[in-house]
Amino acid sequence: MAEKTDERLIKGQQMLAAVDGQAAAATLHALADVAPDVPRLIQEFAFGDIYTRSGLDLRQREMITITALLIQGDTAGQLHVHIQGALHVGLTQQEIVETFIHCIPYIGFPRVLNALSAARQVFAERSGQDGD
Repeated sequence: MAEKTDERLIKGQQMLAAVDGQAAAATLHALADVAPDVPRLIQEFAFGDIYTRSGLDLRQREMITITALLIQGDTAGQLHVHIQGALHVGLTQQEIVETFIHCIPYIGFPRVLNALSAARQVFAERSGQDGD
């Protein structure tokens, strides 16, 4: 069983790197002292089992993820990480903004405005980085 878990972890680590680059490392590291099992669960389950499934590409998966986070509300930290991931896998700023705007009739202005605020912050941070 440990071999299967190690395979899941390796697949998850590779997928997480493909989606988030180095951005996820800080999130996982921040959890290590309070909940050391959670980073492994994120890598094995979310990225090793779910993100590696066939049928959707990474752009589609990140679009779904940022939409799900928007819908939940109070997820600014995770929205920040996954907006970065969405950009990293090839979504444009316009596609991210349009994804959020599309949610207005279904979820309402307050949550969409919060998501747009998170997007604005990520876009501003990225515009200050070399090579982006």
